Amino acid sequence: MDFKDEYKQKLRTPEEAVKLINDGDWVDYTSALGFPKLLDTALAARKDELHDVNIRGNLIVGPVKVAECDSTHEHFTYNTWHCSAYERKLCDRGEAFFIPMVFRNNSAYYKHFLKLNVAMMSVPPMDKHGFFNMSVTTGVAAEILREADIVILEVNEHLPWIYGGFDETIHITDVDVIVEGEHAPFPPVPKGTPTDVDIAIAKNIFPYFRNGDTVQLGIGNMPDLLGDLLADSDIRDLGMHTELCSDAYMNLALRGKLTNKYKNLMPGKGVTGMVIGSPELYEWIDHNPMIAACPLSYVNDPRIIGEIDNMISINSCISIDLYGQVNAESAGMRQISGTGGQLDFLEGSSFARGGKSFICLSSTFHDKDGNVHSNILPRFCGEIITTPRSEVYYVATEYGVFNMEGMSTWQRAEGLINIADPIFREDLIRDAEKQKIWRRSNKR
Repeated sequence: MDFKDEYKQKLRTPEEAVKLINDGDWVDYTSALGFPKLLDTALAARKDELHDVNIRGNLIVGPVKVAECDSTHEHFTYNTWHCSAYERKLCDRGEAFFIPMVFRNNSAYYKHFLKLNVAMMSVPPMDKHGFFNMSVTTGVAAEILREADIVILEVNEHLPWIYGGFDETIHITDVDVIVEGEHAPFPPVPKGTPTDVDIAIAKNIFPYFRNGDTVQLGIGNMPDLLGDLLADSDIRDLGMHTELCSDAYMNLALRGKLTNKYKNLMPGKGVTGMVIGSPELYEWIDHNPMIAACPLSYVNDPRIIGEIDNMISINSCISIDLYGQVNAESAGMRQISGTGGQLDFLEGSSFARGGKSFICLSSTFHDKDGNVHSNILPRFCGEIITTPRSEVYYVATEYGVFNMEGMSTWQRAEGLINIADPIFREDLIRDAEKQKIWRRSNKR
């Protein structure tokens, strides 16, 4: 069948499309590069006409016009599931609000609990069969579009088409409105310069990798460093099962290290939910039969992760206390990022035969006045707990790696103090003694 006529019938300008939004509606922008920039601009222009419109999104680099144009929230209120650096600043200014969540449950929230009137999402151009691809936002998009009363798609000519396992496309017959327009190419994700501490942590984790391991890496200095170490090593035939595909995987594949050959779940395919990285990454992943994008309800399901032999998960955190509780998302009560999939992969990797899960952090940080503080704390006092102590496996700092599985409170305190910065160890021992979680002090 030729779907071009139906496409033309549903084609509107962004300004026409957003007229479908009414007072009190809930609108969704999906996630990351799925952000519908043209539609957002057109909706913001209707500010004086609309009241109490709520918008959800996450990991959007901005600008989000509906958030920036109305700090009173009389007209628009923007809510995010997981803060990007840009969305963090919106929250800091009171122009956005955070929604606590774990990514494996994102689809279930929409299916069972949430009101959703209009979903608006950017997609690659339609194929000859009438399908639009969910692209880099496959992990969260399908259920959002299914549950929306109205679906509006914004065609972005720069988005890659990513093959999938399931729920990676939507047909034009299930779309209400289509908009087109010019988009700037996606900018590269800024890369930080690895510190000596980053390098030391990566080197401490590296010996735990073996041929044929399947790895989950996030985005940032640590996964890039580990990717470089693995690419330069003799390790081979790695697999990919990850919430987020970054440049580290592309580099491993181009060096012949990522083959997915020995995965016992979807062998030959690198599985991901979302993709964030450089323009080169988007080009590499476009129509790449090596990659399968799937919903995060599958990718992040601990039962699925637990079926993957030799699954290694790498995640970062901000701080940890002597009980093993992990804060990976806040500075005090200030929201920095979100829970994301950390809890999912910690639990799933511990189920897997030969699986290992690492939480990585620098042992210290410097405040704005240059004073040094420990990131290993006696106990949390106001920070948000991302991962409960019962789910934490390996913890890695620049001073070593400690496995907390099955450890009692005094064993946890001793093991964490051993990988703290030496200048804070005596103070931490005294705190552990006061908290009655110190058995002996032969590690002084």
